[in-house]
Amino acid sequence: MKELVNKLKGDRVIWSFVALLALFSFMPVFSASSNLAYIGHGTGNTLGYLVKHLAHVCIGFLIIYWVHKVPYHYFRAISKIALPVVWLLLLYTLLKGTVIAGANASRWIQVPFIGITFQTSTLAASVLFIYVARYLSKTKEENEPFQTSFIQLWIPVFITLALILPANFSTTALIFSMVMMLTFIGKYPLKYIAFIIGSGIVMLAFFLLVAKAFPESRFFSRVSTWESRIMNFTTDKPDEDDYQIEKAKIAIASGKLGGLGPGKSVQKNFLPQSSSDFIYAIVVEEYGLVGGVSILLLYLLLLFRFVIASHKANTLFGKLVVVGLGFPMIFQAMINMAVAVELLPVTGQTLPLISSGGSSIWMTCFSLGIIISVTKKEEEIAEEKEEKERRKEALQRLIDKELAEEDLAGNEKEEIYEEEAMYSIEDASRNPMNAVLNK
Repeated sequence: MKELVNKLKGDRVIWSFVALLALFSFMPVFSASSNLAYIGHGTGNTLGYLVKHLAHVCIGFLIIYWVHKVPYHYFRAISKIALPVVWLLLLYTLLKGTVIAGANASRWIQVPFIGITFQTSTLAASVLFIYVARYLSKTKEENEPFQTSFIQLWIPVFITLALILPANFSTTALIFSMVMMLTFIGKYPLKYIAFIIGSGIVMLAFFLLVAKAFPESRFFSRVSTWESRIMNFTTDKPDEDDYQIEKAKIAIASGKLGGLGPGKSVQKNFLPQSSSDFIYAIVVEEYGLVGGVSILLLYLLLLFRFVIASHKANTLFGKLVVVGLGFPMIFQAMINMAVAVELLPVTGQTLPLISSGGSSIWMTCFSLGIIISVTKKEEEIAEEKEEKERRKEALQRLIDKELAEEDLAGNEKEEIYEEEAMYSIEDASRNPMNAVLNK
């Protein structure tokens, strides 16, 4: 175990907080999955969901480990190549998305031959944040005109958002807000940021007008859902409260200070998406205000650690990558908690590292791997380079050894051929057996 810990590079505090959140997630997921178990196969046995969540978390930590070994500056070039690929995936998802438990069909795609569903917007967000960080770090000392930055920066941003918006407004709004924050931190001119925000509002209004003109279109099917959620949130009439929010508030009120105890939640049997979107309500019901505040503090401490990591980064690209990948993770958690206590309308955002779900956990771990790669110290980087050189030298020695053995074998064969050439079946001596005897 000690050897495994020694192989982990980067900020150990971030590793610790991530491990704590992942470990804590098992009990709420195990408890909250009973509703899915009854709906799925009628037995209520949640062991299968727990094993599935364990597999997702283990794969996620493997992703963190593999990604944190890669020098983070490699992702500068990768983001530029990956962004068009992400657009194709988003377009395919929009046209051929998979329905999951009756949910909107334009959020997930199914991986062929494996059967795993994947939410492409999570991948698109990570790639887009890295792309924006790359552009801002590249143009730090170059005063490019707005027309150039609009083509190179904002057109890719708007294309990505346009492909996510029809299926997922909350994710689109979160990504757009984080891009604005990233450009502000990257010292992009404020007048241009104001213009982009205004343009974004105009584009959203145009999208809503088109949706009103074609209400039966499949691409605008989610607009009515957004309207109903906002209306339910802004209306104080009890009979118009959203069903999920109502059950979440009952769960939170039942938890009181110490909670009902692990696995003793009642509202998990009535609350839809209790193991994903509304898992925070189950946490508070079972672990009380103490558990809910503890989770909140863990996320805030993780945010504080991201700020420190960004401040210590050696390059502007590293600083922006930590902000671009780390802050959205925390804001997503805050949105999930705010929805559960009815501070925001229902959005469908999961609780990072705690909610069940493969693609959400994996992409969170992918972002964490890059952040930890940024936090690696110079001596750790030097140690990795030295280890890499040792591997090269060891490989070269093996190759030299094989070549030497082949040369030796070749020389022995040549000697054998030369010896054989010294003997002849012709013999002028009196004994005709001399040729054979001499050989």
